[in-house]
Amino acid sequence: MKSSVPFHVMPSLLKMSYDQSFRGGFGPFVIVRSAAKAILGREPMGVGAENCFKAKVLFTALVEVAEADLHFAVSLLLICGSYCKLVHLARTTPPSLSCESLKFFDEEVRRCFSTCIAADIPDDHWKQAQLSLSFGGLGFRSLSYRSCAAFISSLSSSGFGSASNCHLLSAISKFNALVFPTEAITVESVLSSPLSQHALCKKLDDHLFQSILMTSSPANKVRLLSASAPHASLWLSIVLSLGLGLHLDPAEFQIAVMWWLGMNSSIQSVCQFCPNITLDPLGHHAVSCRDGGDVVIRHNRLRNIFAEFCRRAHLSVRVEVGQGLSRVQSNSRPADVLVDAWDRAKPAAFYVAVTSPLTPATLHDTCNSAGVAAHKAECRKHSSNDPKCQELGWVCVPLAVESYGNWGKEAQNTFARLASILSISLHCPKAKVLTEIYGQLNISLVRSVARAILSRRCSVPG
Repeated sequence: MKSSVPFHVMPSLLKMSYDQSFRGGFGPFVIVRSAAKAILGREPMGVGAENCFKAKVLFTALVEVAEADLHFAVSLLLICGSYCKLVHLARTTPPSLSCESLKFFDEEVRRCFSTCIAADIPDDHWKQAQLSLSFGGLGFRSLSYRSCAAFISSLSSSGFGSASNCHLLSAISKFNALVFPTEAITVESVLSSPLSQHALCKKLDDHLFQSILMTSSPANKVRLLSASAPHASLWLSIVLSLGLGLHLDPAEFQIAVMWWLGMNSSIQSVCQFCPNITLDPLGHHAVSCRDGGDVVIRHNRLRNIFAEFCRRAHLSVRVEVGQGLSRVQSNSRPADVLVDAWDRAKPAAFYVAVTSPLTPATLHDTCNSAGVAAHKAECRKHSSNDPKCQELGWVCVPLAVESYGNWGKEAQNTFARLASILSISLHCPKAKVLTEIYGQLNISLVRSVARAILSRRCSVPG
């Protein structure tokens, strides 16, 4: 099937679809079904090596779309450029034969992404970008890196593999070289029972993630562990909507991606509000600085999002409650959001607390396991708010979150219960509601981090 749309009109087609679909509230999927179909000749599911080279035209068009809306263009790149769009080629062609085509495709994805965000991505940071979202990556999974897993799974599931198949043996050898020795597979295990592609790719991701951790500094280890926590990366996969605020402007998105990958987003400038402090490359000062009002704005937006979900669940909600209601810490306000009859008919006082896992005093503890910073923030809030909550007959529930989106255990339990209530009233699966809760909270959190970094970059010392 030949393309019915000339290549030179593709940027116009994408921009037109952007105006009609995204701004109209239909999301980016219309683009994928029209523009990608026009370029590749059909739905971009990967039908031959030639599509690896045809996709270059689509990437060129996406660069032009990025000039109008960077967040939208990169979301399209994730959909059109992720490895699943050509996985059919990887599953049906031996890695030794498809390697060059798939490497070309991977290089074009990287080149398109770098051009869109107007920044060169160093190799170490691109390794993280190629991890799946569950490992703290951007989801640009490498086709050439995962081709062996796709090919092995195809032969294992179809029953067409054999111990004498030289291509299968070569793929197994390549796979075993990319995973831990304890995760290695044999031709007997491949032929005895079907091996899922998802399970094999997870082993590849785990090895790549651990290899990145082993060569990272303590601060970068903390960053990677926090970013790879459950639900932390949902801001990257949420369905974009201008009306709902689920969208970052170009400057915000560029800084957010660089910060997420551990690139230097501060350009060694001096903090606009703290003249004696130079901004650190990982953005810790920008996240923690209390001058300029960013901390208050971030706190209030997260509070309002949580309160709105509680209202949608038909719960009785009051905001900013507790000041002057008791003799214990009369000026304190332990409830950002007070929900009546939450825990055994007792009201629950929810308090939002954002913390940076890169705090130097706790860096030694946080680089060993994920969630330590959020747990310590929960303990601090219990210590300060429990006395007054007990006097008022409330249950204190800290909603602590690390700046990379890793929520504390009490917050996770709260969101899970809230999603259960909402799923009944909305007639929607709990998992989908939970994804929406985390997605809206985390994109607001990431936006606040990006704005905090941008608002503090003023000059370069010297």
